[in-house]
Amino acid sequence: MRTTIAKIIFSLSVLLVLMGLTGLALSAAPRKAEKTSPTVTTPAPPARTAMVITIDAPITPVVAEYIIKSIDAAAKSNAEAIIIQLNTPGGLVDSTNEIILKMMSSAVPTVVYVSPSGGRAASAGVFITLAANIAAMAPTTHIGAASPVQMQGTMDKTMAKQVTNDLAAMIRGIAEKRGRNAKWAEEAVRKSVSITETEALKLGVIDLIAPDVNSLIKQIDGRTVDVILGKKTLRTADAVLKEHPMGFRYKLLGIISNPNIAYILMILGFYGLYFELSNPGAIFPGVAGAICLILAFYALQTLPINYAGLMLIILAIILFIAEAFITSHGVLGVGGTIAMLFGSLMLIDSPDPSLRISWAVIIPVVAASSLLFIITVTVAVR
Repeated sequence: MRTTIAKIIFSLSVLLVLMGLTGLALSAAPRKAEKTSPTVTTPAPPARTAMVITIDAPITPVVAEYIIKSIDAAAKSNAEAIIIQLNTPGGLVDSTNEIILKMMSSAVPTVVYVSPSGGRAASAGVFITLAANIAAMAPTTHIGAASPVQMQGTMDKTMAKQVTNDLAAMIRGIAEKRGRNAKWAEEAVRKSVSITETEALKLGVIDLIAPDVNSLIKQIDGRTVDVILGKKTLRTADAVLKEHPMGFRYKLLGIISNPNIAYILMILGFYGLYFELSNPGAIFPGVAGAICLILAFYALQTLPINYAGLMLIILAIILFIAEAFITSHGVLGVGGTIAMLFGSLMLIDSPDPSLRISWAVIIPVVAASSLLFIITVTVAVR
């Protein structure tokens, strides 16, 4: 009897254990994942940008290339606008024309902002400012004096009249295209008038006055302008300002294009070639002189050069060399000094100080050149 009861209890225990193990196994089995709807994330729209470049120099081929390439970069990056911070005394007509043609055919709105306070848009700067879709100025700036003598150099009366008429028609057309004061624009060319930023706003020469770029992009927000592809409404209130600085190439070419640097390079080039010819096989003076001359001629072709001045400088060097071979009692040396002095003064033919060679450079170079050539050649002959 006891054996039978024990068997029943054992059987029940085994059954309970098996049931427990089965339940444990079922609880441990992986559950089917509940079906959930996938979360759809909408990518955030790209931040709007406004490209900013700064021009604080005369308008030269280097500056023109930089502006043109920057406008292309702004269009490629789908910028809302390109802002040209401008402070210039003027520049060359050909370079100005290239910039204006690019601005007029640009797919991205162009904004010219004459700044900083105390800055100006003179001569070529007037044309560039009026050609922009939006023209703005900072407080205490001025614009005007777009007479051709500042852009072309000295001209005779007939040529000056022809150039004046041509530039007057050009600036009048630009002003009319952009809906600005064409009468004042023409007077800026014919009479060299100049006005402050408040006068410019009152006369309809510019669109607005802004203390800084951040204020500028808020003021131009919502304005509709005409670009090459049609009308475009600016959305710049929350735009990110993206600087597009000059690269090393433009900076280097800008330095070389400085009239004083170009003049010094030319003189050094003549020195190098002379010493190479007087000491055949030295190599270094000839190589250095050739490099300096090539760089100088690159710079000079970007400037309003008077070739009479260049010929006088070459004549001066010839006279210095001749002084060592001909007994002139110093007449040739004095003639060479005078020729180099006048040649240096005439070399850059522009009334704009930023495009002329400084007296602080001319006097030391002429004096040093006269002494160096005469002493060197005299010693070599003796």
